[in-house]
Amino acid sequence: MADEVVRYGIIGTGMMGHEHARNLALVPGAEIVAYSDPSSEQRWWTAQLIGDTPRAYESHGELLADDGVDAVVIASPNHTHADVLADVLASGKHVLCEKPLCTTVEDAARVVEQAEQHSGVFWVGMEYRYMAPIARLVQEVRAGTIGTLKMVAIREHRYPFLPKVGDWNRFNRNTGGTFVEKCCHFFDLMRLISDSDPVRVYASAGMDVNHLDETYDGERTDILDNGFVVVDFASGARGMLDLCMFAEASRNEQEIAATGDAGKVECFIPESTLVVGRRQPRSVHTETI
Repeated sequence: MADEVVRYGIIGTGMMGHEHARNLALVPGAEIVAYSDPSSEQRWWTAQLIGDTPRAYESHGELLADDGVDAVVIASPNHTHADVLADVLASGKHVLCEKPLCTTVEDAARVVEQAEQHSGVFWVGMEYRYMAPIARLVQEVRAGTIGTLKMVAIREHRYPFLPKVGDWNRFNRNTGGTFVEKCCHFFDLMRLISDSDPVRVYASAGMDVNHLDETYDGERTDILDNGFVVVDFASGARGMLDLCMFAEASRNEQEIAATGDAGKVECFIPESTLVVGRRQPRSVHTETI
C-alpha cells in the first residue's frame, strides 16, 4: 500500500551508511529504526545524525534479531559483504547491498546461490543506472536512435579515493581492487547498454601518482589510480573504460558515449547534458537533463 511504512536497519555507519540515512530521510514511508556498527565512535556519530530514537547495535546479528526491522541496507566494508549477506538472506529481510556485491568471484557465486532461496527483495546499489542523463542515454539506445550499437566508451576522470573508517579501503584485499570498488558501476553500465555479456577483457593499469608513499602499520597501500579496460561482448559490441583518479582538473567526472552504425549518444556528469547525433543526414542536438 502507498501509505505503508517500511522500517529500515542500516548495517555499517561509515560515510556510505550516513549517506543512505540522509537519503532514506527523504523517502516517504521510510523509517530508520535501527543501525549497527562495531565502532562505538561511529555509533555515536550516527546518533548525532539521526537522533537517539533508532536502536543502536554493535553487531549486525543483533540488528537482524530485531523483529521491528523490515529491510536492511548493507553499507559495511566490501570484504564483509559476503558474511553479512549470508546472515541477512537467512533472516528473510529485504536487503539493499552497497556495491560491490563481493570482493571475490567465489564469494559472489556463494551469495547468488543463497539468494535463490531468499523470499525478500534483494537489490545491489548500482545507482548510476538511475542517474537521469544515463537513464536517458540507455533509453535512446533502446529506441534505436543510434542504430545497432557498436561501441560503449566510458571515461571517469576524478579525484582520489576518500579516507574511510579504519583505512580499510587502502588495500585491494578489502576492496576487491579499484576496478571492483569503483568501476563495477561502469562495467554494469556496459552490460546494461549493450544488453549483452562479456566474452573477453583486456586491461592495463598502474599506481602512478596517488598513494605512492602511503603506508599503514608498515604496509604500503596497493591502490591502482589509473587504467584502461577494453571489454568484448557476445553481441559484437565493444566497451572501453578510461579511468584516472588524479584528474581533479576535469570539467566532467563521467563522460559516457554509445555509438552505433546510425549515430551516437553521449552524456556528461555532473554537467547533466545529453548529446544526440545522427549520421545521415548529419545532426547534433544537445539538451540539459
